[in-house]
Amino acid sequence: MRVLLSTYGSRGDVEPLVGLAVRLRELGAEVRVCAPPDEDFAQRLAGVGVPMVPVGRSARALTTAPPPSPSPADLPRRAAELIAGQFDAVTAAAEGCDALVATGMMPAAAGALSVAEKLGIRSVSVTFQQLTLPSPDRAPLAYPGRSFPPEVTDNRALWDLDAQSINALFGAALNTNRASIGLPPVENVRDYVIGGRPWLATDPILDPWQETPDFDVVQTGAWILPDERPLPAELVAFLDAGTPPVYVGFGSMPMRSSADVAEVAVEAIRAQGRRVLVGRGWAELALIDGRDDCFVVGEVNHQALFRRVAAVVHHGGAGTTTTAARAGAPQVVVPQAADQPYWAGRVAELGVGAAHEGPAPTVESLSAALKAALTPETRARAAAVAGTIRADGATVAAKLLLDVVTGERPPVSA
Repeated sequence: MRVLLSTYGSRGDVEPLVGLAVRLRELGAEVRVCAPPDEDFAQRLAGVGVPMVPVGRSARALTTAPPPSPSPADLPRRAAELIAGQFDAVTAAAEGCDALVATGMMPAAAGALSVAEKLGIRSVSVTFQQLTLPSPDRAPLAYPGRSFPPEVTDNRALWDLDAQSINALFGAALNTNRASIGLPPVENVRDYVIGGRPWLATDPILDPWQETPDFDVVQTGAWILPDERPLPAELVAFLDAGTPPVYVGFGSMPMRSSADVAEVAVEAIRAQGRRVLVGRGWAELALIDGRDDCFVVGEVNHQALFRRVAAVVHHGGAGTTTTAARAGAPQVVVPQAADQPYWAGRVAELGVGAAHEGPAPTVESLSAALKAALTPETRARAAAVAGTIRADGATVAAKLLLDVVTGERPPVSA
């Protein structure tokens, strides 16, 4: 069996596909991944022996580009470019495949699913957070380019407006490309991408799905691949040289709203009497002085590292939140955008850390959040929750996908 996994987004969109790809291959499938042409993505996939097909522009370049690019007004043009790239790259990569898994940014997923439709391939739509799945209990997730009238407070009405907004942003570009390969137009882009039975690849403890009438969601658990890479010798020496440090890193976030975030974080952590471990990330964080209580790291095994730190200060991406939770590390989440405030709230609700209010911490605000996260009670709670986080999500999803292809389960796309 041949499977194509398609995404466009940041590391948080690519890393879960690494786990699924490895588990599918263990079950005898041939797997390839369509992803942005960033070097770190290519290296990660090459490290597990999975071929990568580059699609579109560099996700890092797009994310870290200075404002106003991309601005809300620019989104339709960006979407058209992204969708066209998906039609070109995914069509070639999907030839001869039996199944396609689509995730990542909505216009990219819509393009990949359209290719699967044209080729007659079974397809699965996957999300790594539930906030894009319609629910009568909450409002839709806000993105740039989408706004809702303040007088509209009914969640069902908001979800209807959400669908209209997505159509306005992405519908023309998607349907132009669909017409070019002989497919009929899509009337509702969001519903087309979600499909009739989407998969939610998150942990049910961290992200409990509330059953919704007339909406069938398959929650598989988070797609995690055990990371066997050793920590660099210099990092191990730093860890061994003193008490566990506090890690601070913001992954793929450019941190534009807080230009001095490294200085703020280091001072706030030092104020708690802790050593500091700075994760460089896409914001290119660096050390602020030459004192020996600080160390900076780039790409590193977070699964191993987070088991050795006093706390993790991060942006609230689904992957980082899950990794820290599995490691039993108390967390301070400084959410920047999209689903990150949701994950910050979940960390606080579970009692495994603190949610910072707003995207731009000060020394005082971050110190207060750290003080709460570093209590013995929070550490004990984090350790208890760590034992409940499932590690089999990628295996569950791989087996489900094989069942779908072989006909033992119904198709999960619309």
